[in-house]
Amino acid sequence: MDKTPNKYLAFLIYAALALATLVAFEQTCRNEFVALDDAAYVTQNPHVKTGITRKSLIWAFTTPHSGNWHSLTWLSHMLDCHLFRLNPFWHHLTSLLLHIANTLLLFAVFKRMTHKLWQSAFVAAAFALHPLHVESVAWIAERKDVLSGFFWILTMAAYIRYAERPGLRRYLLVLLALCLGLMAKPMLVTLPFVLLLLDYWPLGRLQWRTQKVDQALQQPKSGSVGSHQSSLTRLIVEKIPLFVIVAVASVITFIVQQNAGAMRLAKSLSLNIRVANALVSYLGYIVKMFYPIQLAVFYPYPKTLYPDRAMLLLVLISVFALLWIRRRPWMIVGWLWYLGSLVPVLGLVQVGHQAMADRYTYVPLIGLFIIIAWGAPELLAKWRYHRIGLGISAVIVLTAMTVCTRMQVRHWQNDITLFGHAVKVTENNFIIHHIYGDMLFRKNRFDEAIIQFSEALRINPNDYEAHNGMGKTLLKQGKIEKAITHFAEALRLKPDDPRTIHSWGLALMAQGNLDEAIVYFNKVLRTEDWPDVYCNLGLVYTRQGKYDLAIQNYNEALRIDPDFVPAHEGLERTLLQQSNFKQAIRE
Repeated sequence: MDKTPNKYLAFLIYAALALATLVAFEQTCRNEFVALDDAAYVTQNPHVKTGITRKSLIWAFTTPHSGNWHSLTWLSHMLDCHLFRLNPFWHHLTSLLLHIANTLLLFAVFKRMTHKLWQSAFVAAAFALHPLHVESVAWIAERKDVLSGFFWILTMAAYIRYAERPGLRRYLLVLLALCLGLMAKPMLVTLPFVLLLLDYWPLGRLQWRTQKVDQALQQPKSGSVGSHQSSLTRLIVEKIPLFVIVAVASVITFIVQQNAGAMRLAKSLSLNIRVANALVSYLGYIVKMFYPIQLAVFYPYPKTLYPDRAMLLLVLISVFALLWIRRRPWMIVGWLWYLGSLVPVLGLVQVGHQAMADRYTYVPLIGLFIIIAWGAPELLAKWRYHRIGLGISAVIVLTAMTVCTRMQVRHWQNDITLFGHAVKVTENNFIIHHIYGDMLFRKNRFDEAIIQFSEALRINPNDYEAHNGMGKTLLKQGKIEKAITHFAEALRLKPDDPRTIHSWGLALMAQGNLDEAIVYFNKVLRTEDWPDVYCNLGLVYTRQGKYDLAIQNYNEALRIDPDFVPAHEGLERTLLQQSNFKQAIRE
């Protein structure tokens, strides 16, 4: 049995973990917001931008948004906006501090469960520094990852206290932590299963039938977790309230995402393809864990999948883990942790267009880190200098992780660096090509944008978003007829797309067909409440000399977003044309 770890040494490890995490991720605080989801979550979300108010609190708890119901995540973003407005430094710092807190809490939890100081420190350090976790920390819209991760580990901490001395109050704390985590992100739906794994190892609460005779001869030491051993059935029954909570959360998540249209892609992907991709992704994440290069914000579905090979390797690893279940319990626990916690994000129920995503590994990789942390010392146990070798190897590995993480964080500096990098490291990624083209369009780099939209259409001629982007770019260049051709194709592919309908209205406005443009803008407003559409309506009415209608639409835009600069500018011009200089100056 290990000696009780020196408190001062443990304190130094806490300090080293915090410092190393800060060194690896400090560049995130100098990064900007990115257009991908940050707009929907923060910068263009009027409910979040207003900060903590009675109205915004009601919205956070009652209204699904962006295909999710995660009220605690909304409260986190609202608090940042309440305190810091839209200064990205503080939003990034909040995510980084949560990641540091997760790291320290993870170390504390494993140290308490296993009484293994250095193995626990390695698990926490790998979790803190691995470049696959950059996406969760550096992407403000993924605040839900680090926030739900905090409550995942906090639930484990509460469960350890309950396992040591079961009682209603301690059990209620487990339920509370789990509920808060689910309110941050439904990824915690697999946590009750992980708690069952922890019952077996390292908590030792699972009593095998063969252990009953041993217990009759020798009782476990008083006060240890093992002194509360139970049968598997009893441990499962004990967790029924947890399973009920995650079942309810799963149903809510499914309904919300289905109503938001987030599962539309599943209709175009057969179950066979989704299962094949899930099997390949299991191995893909393992490869990226050991060889974290060419990481991107979006991975498209590969043209060729080899699920048979993936299945064979997964089965072999599982068989080895089962064969060693008694002698090396950490292996089966770590392996099943990894397999099980990835299930909600494997795409079996497809949400979004991605084949896999780095952010999905935030919690699952802990399982693999367990296998490495406990497996490496056993593998080298007979070597005379195994302690020195393990120490040097750990330093080298963690240093390499830190360097790779710092390099990956740089790609998240802004939209151009993020999507420009993704284009370089992925193939046949038409979605990233059209997103990158849109970012270049926003920077008025129209020739470069056309190259990206053209590449997207080469890969997928039916990419209606690329047609729309190409049309908008050509319209800015004054090539109205060519732009209309692309808008027409985009509408043919998706007749009800509000962005393309809006673009068609802009083309009509450029042609001077103002009445027709109004029809299309109003068509958008029947389904969407966008401030830029109101602004364009205001501009059309100003050109027609209908100043009262123009002012009305500019005010509607400001109702949605009080800080929307184009609305203030348009309102100013309209007021000046009415010779209303006092209000114009105010605008």
